[in-house]
Amino acid sequence: MIKLKVIIGGAKDVGKTTLIKRYVSGRFQADTLSTIGVDFMTKNLEIDGQEVHLSLWDFGGEEKFRVLFPSYCSGASGALVLYDITNRESFNELDEWFDLIDSNSGKIVKLLIGSKIDLIDQRQIPREEAENFQKEHADIYLECSSKTGENVDKIFETIARAILESSLKECPHCGELIPKELIFCQFCGKKIGKE
Repeated sequence: MIKLKVIIGGAKDVGKTTLIKRYVSGRFQADTLSTIGVDFMTKNLEIDGQEVHLSLWDFGGEEKFRVLFPSYCSGASGALVLYDITNRESFNELDEWFDLIDSNSGKIVKLLIGSKIDLIDQRQIPREEAENFQKEHADIYLECSSKTGENVDKIFETIARAILESSLKECPHCGELIPKELIFCQFCGKKIGKE
């Protein structure tokens, strides 16, 4: 089983905790409290026949908690950064979140997530504007609704698949998936060389 750490950031009240809880439990909880500091949950899934263990690190969106964020970026393979499509201020804070990730985690897979699409009639940020922002800062853009469940599973499957594709390769000798930077296979010990 491959273990992947995914960090989740974004402004207060964009739905980070609700999204994670919907994914892990399959239920929507409208009365979710704001995260104080940092919380995490885990879930196992299968991507193209490969078992993956996701460790999901949820950061409080309030300004006072952002000082904690850099220390938890270590070892992360991917990041989800959320904004609320009905809240312009949450979109305006995205630059700060991506700066924090880029300066503390190196090159990792990043997804920009527009939340609360069940409130599409209240949209303040046009999809095209978000997609243009994504082209500069993230690898993929998706929109979701934790309330209806739309695209919730897809978000986590997408980030897991993108991480696997960007960071792993198959050993030509034993067929196990190993980090791309390795010269010797950690399973069979044979030399692989660099791609």
